[in-house]
Amino acid sequence: MEERTGVTRKNELTGRTYVARGSHQALLREELGEVLRSYRQRQGRTLREVSSDARVSLGYLSEVERGQKEASSELLASIARALNVPLSHVLRLVADRMDLSEGRVPPYMRVPDSVPDSMVQAEMAALN
Repeated sequence: MEERTGVTRKNELTGRTYVARGSHQALLREELGEVLRSYRQRQGRTLREVSSDARVSLGYLSEVERGQKEASSELLASIARALNVPLSHVLRLVADRMDLSEGRVPPYMRVPDSVPDSMVQAEMAALN
């Protein structure tokens, strides 16, 4: 769990059932809304508290969280600040969720498919 944000990345990624590629196109605004809502709820904060801190109307923040409105970069930065979460963390998590929904594995979950040559050579040298 990330200490600053109170969000467990692994739970966030595995807590949702993802649809196989082609049957449903993930929408950026929906994924972004789900990530923002998750951060807010894990902090135990209300929409009213975050909207006040972010200087955004409660209704608009609610629509962003439900994936009904496209938020500007300035608005996203303001919401992230209000949640005390770096915008880069929010966007990275959204990108990971989009990868999963499109049938790709995010970079941090990938396992190398081969052993690096330098490692093989080091092991061979240790045997001799």
